[in-house]
Amino acid sequence: MLELSTILAFIPIALALIVSPGPDSIYTLTRSISDGRTSGITAALGSSSGSIVHTTAAVLGLSALLRTSAVAFTVVKFVGAAYLVYLGIQTFRNSEEFEITPERTTYTPSASYRSALMINVLNPKVAIFFLTFLPQFVEPGGNVSVQIFLLGVLFAGLGFVYQAMLAVFSARARRVITERDLVKTMLRMASGSVLVGFGVKLALERRPTT
Repeated sequence: MLELSTILAFIPIALALIVSPGPDSIYTLTRSISDGRTSGITAALGSSSGSIVHTTAAVLGLSALLRTSAVAFTVVKFVGAAYLVYLGIQTFRNSEEFEITPERTTYTPSASYRSALMINVLNPKVAIFFLTFLPQFVEPGGNVSVQIFLLGVLFAGLGFVYQAMLAVFSARARRVITERDLVKTMLRMASGSVLVGFGVKLALERRPTT
C-alpha cells in the first residue's frame, strides 16, 4: 500500500499536470458545449479510462516497448495523430456542431466516451509519461506493480473529477455561449483547429531517447 506522505506528495503534482490544456480536456469541453453535461461527463470518463489503460500497460511493460521501439512508437503516434485530425475535420464539416436542439445531439454519450478513450489511448506520449512519472513515487521494498497501478488509478480519478467539473460548468453555459450563429461558428472553427493542431503536434513528436 501507499504511504500517506507519498499520496500527499503525488496529488499536487498530478493536479498540476492534469489541469494543463490537452486534447482530452479540449474534447470534453467540446462535447459538453455541443451535446450537454452527460456527453461531457462520459467524455471525461473515457479519458480517465484511457489513463487506466496506460497504467495497466506500464505495469505489464507495454509502455516500455513504445519507449524502446521506434517502429511501435511511430505507428501508434501516427494513428493517434490521424484520429485527432479526423475529429477536427469532422468538427469543421459538421454545421450542426454546437446546435442545441431537444431532439438530437451531435454525439451520444457512448460515442463521446469511445472517442475520448481513443484520443487518450492512441497517444504514445501519454503511455511513456505514465511509465516514467508513476515509478518516481514508488516506495522501495513494496510491490512495484501494485503501487504503480494504485498511483495510476489515483491519477485517473483526479483527472475525471477535474474534467467532469469542466463538463458541468461548460454545459451550464452552453445555451448562453451558443445562442448566436457567429459564436457557434467561431466555437466550431476553434475546436476543430485545436484538435487538428494537437494532431499535427503529436505527429511531429519525437520518440524520447533512452
